[in-house]
Amino acid sequence: MTTTDLDTPARALAIGAHPDDIEFGCGGTLAKWALQGCEIFHLVLTDGSKGSWDAASDAAALVQCRHEEQRAAQRALGGHGGVTFLDWPDGELEAGLYQRLQVAACIRRCAPDVVLGHDPWKRYRIHPDHRNAGWLTTDGVVAARDPLFFPELGLPPHRPRTILLFEADDADHLEDISATFDTKLAALLCHRSQLRSTMGIDAATGSPRYEEQLGAFEARLRQEAVDAAGTSGILLAESFKRIDDR
Repeated sequence: MTTTDLDTPARALAIGAHPDDIEFGCGGTLAKWALQGCEIFHLVLTDGSKGSWDAASDAAALVQCRHEEQRAAQRALGGHGGVTFLDWPDGELEAGLYQRLQVAACIRRCAPDVVLGHDPWKRYRIHPDHRNAGWLTTDGVVAARDPLFFPELGLPPHRPRTILLFEADDADHLEDISATFDTKLAALLCHRSQLRSTMGIDAATGSPRYEEQLGAFEARLRQEAVDAAGTSGILLAESFKRIDDR
């Protein structure tokens, strides 16, 4: 059975492996909730330092750029809760105990009703950061909710009521983003360093080629939202695997 549209949470935390993953996975949902009064938080696990096709890129400058882009994207979604960066090296994220502590600490500090993140059970996923980000999301929720996990943090336990996992093979929950699709697109375009490598937009802004490539990316993103909605009667959707507190 597929469910649709959670009651708007008071606070939501989205966890992404890299800058821009959150906007791709649940940007429309976060924008919708923000309009309805939800406080949204971002937790980005890696530094994005390898997110360029230019072998001569300066890694430190790219990290700074991607931080700024992520903050701009969160603001575009209506977020005021801020962005936390763990800055693990891009491509080297591990689902270790210390990383779990860091995620649990963020969950306890933000106290979200809903946590959103990558689905670690997605088949044939080849990017290790995405796999490990998914495990850290689910494992971090377990650690955050139980008081005997990581007492050294000095933070009270917190139990989110729902986890929504994006990129799921076995999705069973839809969020209607028909009214916030354009906001999701605008937030993604804040990640200007990723236009060429991720969005297929490599021409100069304002040129006819740019407009063509931008239109192709928007069409691709819209088709993904149509496909996610399926036969639900929703025009544009984001899909998730839903795990409720139990």
